[in-house]
Amino acid sequence: MDIISLPVDYDKKKIENRYRLVVIASQRARELSLGVKQRVQTKAKKMTTTALLETITGEIEFLTGDEAVVAREKAERIDFKKLAEEKRRPAEDLSELEKDLRVYLHEKGATERALEELFTETERLEDTEE
Repeated sequence: MDIISLPVDYDKKKIENRYRLVVIASQRARELSLGVKQRVQTKAKKMTTTALLETITGEIEFLTGDEAVVAREKAERIDFKKLAEEKRRPAEDLSELEKDLRVYLHEKGATERALEELFTETERLEDTEE
């Protein structure tokens, strides 16, 4: 029989109700769908069934009650946009690198112009000699 057709026994001290069980299992199923390694060996082919088994057996860690409320409040205080901008912000070394690149590109452009002028002068001289 499938786990879905059987009554589900779970630790009522850790998980208050079936709704919480489903929420935890769905979050775990999402992780499994992204490629996270399973923590229990099972014959089940569906990720949702595997996630439910992991939740029931206590193989995954989760927060409930007051701990979950505190963790959510801490997560809401984090400004992820600000963290991302700080990671993207160029360091002082980058400005030095940009200066070096400008010099290199400037020299490269000057070299190319000098070569163009040299070859156009050579072609002009050949045209005038004929």
